[in-house]
Parts: sequence; structure tokens; C-alpha cells
Amino acid sequence: MSEPQAATKPHLEYEKVLSGSSTQVAQFDSHDKTPLQKFQHFLHGSPAAVPLIVLLLSVGVFGAILGSKFFSAFSLTLILQQVAITGIIGAAQTLVILTAGIDLSVGAIMVLSSVVMGQFAVHYGIPGPLAVLCGFAVGALCGFINGWLVARVKLPPFIVTLGLWQIVLASNFLYSANETIRAQDLQENAPILQYFGQSLRLGGAVFTYGVIAMVLLVCALWYVLNQTAWGRHLYAVGDDPDAAELAGVNVKRMLVSVYTLSGLICALAGWALIGRLGSVSPTAGQFANIESITAVVIGGLSLFGGRGSILGMLFGALIVGVFQLGLRLVGTDPQWTYLLIGVLIIAAVAIDQWIRKVAG
Repeated sequence: MSEPQAATKPHLEYEKVLSGSSTQVAQFDSHDKTPLQKFQHFLHGSPAAVPLIVLLLSVGVFGAILGSKFFSAFSLTLILQQVAITGIIGAAQTLVILTAGIDLSVGAIMVLSSVVMGQFAVHYGIPGPLAVLCGFAVGALCGFINGWLVARVKLPPFIVTLGLWQIVLASNFLYSANETIRAQDLQENAPILQYFGQSLRLGGAVFTYGVIAMVLLVCALWYVLNQTAWGRHLYAVGDDPDAAELAGVNVKRMLVSVYTLSGLICALAGWALIGRLGSVSPTAGQFANIESITAVVIGGLSLFGGRGSILGMLFGALIVGVFQLGLRLVGTDPQWTYLLIGVLIIAAVAIDQWIRKVAG
């Protein structure tokens, strides 16, 4: 039987078919992006850009109005001093919000940690460095409890941290008997507790060690979040915990570690708070949780988790500081500060929703 002709077997002529096929690369975009869409994509890829732009505009506006009264080394570093505590607490809040959670107890943990440091050093005679470690242990324990209840018991973060906020706040007042430890007593028994209140002068600029601690903390966390597997896992958990689990991430362990680290950072804020006040007050930092959420939201972090930058949080805290100092120097009613910050919060969430449409 004769061999069939090649023409009856077109699949044998694949080389001819390939040589005649189109070499054009597939295109999935149906049209070119408008400048607005390109800007939207840029903001989606650079979440810290919006708060940075707002910060620069705010500084420019107040600088134009106030001149050298605002544009001085002392005034600009004064802003840093005012937001140091908010920046440190905001770093703790950032880690939690990146996991699509929220921590309403950060302020209470901060204050309780500072009270434990002061009580242990002054009333129990424990050496200052050891008292500081005890305060950090309390902060870590509170954070661990939050994380365990969220990750293992599957309770909503809002409810867990709201409940712990009340528990820690009450424990703080019961343990301290609402007693303020004076600066003189700290200076005599544990001067290390006032360490972050000391300052470094460079020309007209004054940097407290608390400001330096905030900057170093933000830089360290930026590196961890962007250059380590732990940071990538944190973003993955916040974006889609089920997908992260399928990819091999231990979501429960991740959440516990995040909340525990948040508690440790709150303890650091408690130590810095003692330095800023010079004393230990159980009534200090009452609005720290709200201030930290404000810095995070204005800083462009998504409350839905998985998107944002810790640098954005720092810019958000600085924006609040610029408005507070600028409006005070202008001589306006302090209520205008709260009004404008409220507008910024709503605008930040609206911009976040607009940017998220890119991912959708």
C-alpha cells in the first residue's frame, strides 16, 4: 500500500504553518491609559506617595504663610518631638492593620508598660534596666494575648482589642492606684527611664533620643517588611489569608507574632513616653490609640489589609504635627486642627478606595 501524500496530512507541514504565522506579540490592553489612570497606577504601586505629597504641600503652605517663624530648624524638629510617641505607636498599629486587623489597645498597653517600669524601679527597688525589661515583658504578654485570641480563638480583632483595652486600662489604674511617680524620684532611682527625654542639638535643631528611636524603628521595620520573608508573609496574610495558607504560610503563627511584636513596640513607646513627660503618669496617652489610627489612615494604609507602607504612617503622623504646629502659630482656634484632620481622614479613605479600583 502506497504512502499517503503530504497534502493529505497538513499536521506534517507544521514548519510551513509556523513560518506563515503572525509574529505579533499579544496585547491585552484595549486602549492606552489616560494620564489620570497612569497616576492612579503610580499611587497603587507607591502607597506612601499620597501622604508625602500632602506633607510637602502642608509644609509649603504654612511656610509661605508664616515664613521663617515656621521654616526654622527649631520649629521643624519640634514637630518631630511632638509626633515621636505617635510615630512609635503608629508603627505598632501599622503591623496589625497590614494584617487587616486593628488594635484599639495600643495606648493602654503603652501606659501600663510605662507604669510597670516606674513602679518596679521606684517602689520595688529593681535596677532600672531590669525594670525596663519587665515593662517590655508586660507589653509582649498583652500583645500575645491579643494575637492568640485573634488567631486561635478566631475572635474579631476589633472586639478582642476593645475588650483588652478596657482590661488593661482598669488594671493600670488599679495597680498604680492612680499615682504619678515624680521626675525627681525617677532621677534618683532609675535615670535610665528618662533616657529618651535627653536631647541632641545640631545647630538650631534639637533632636530628642525619642525622635531618633522613632526614626530607627521605622527604618528597621521598613527593611523587615520589604526585604524579609516575614514581611512578605505579613502582606500576604493581610491581602488574602486563605491564599497565604495554601502557599505555605502559617497564618496563625504569623498573626500571633505580629500582635506580640506590636505589644513590644508599645512598651518601647511607654519608655519613650516617660522620657517625654519626665515622670510616670497612669493617665497619660489616653488618645494614643486614636492618634495611631489617624496616622495610619492619613498615611495611606488600607484598612482592608495587605497594602501600604510604614513610611506612609510616618508621613501621616508628620502631617498631623505640621497642622497642629502651623495652626497654633497662625493663632487659630485649636478646634480647626481637629476639623481639618477629620477631613484628611475621610479624604484618605476615599483616595484609598479610588486607588484600590486598579487592583479590582
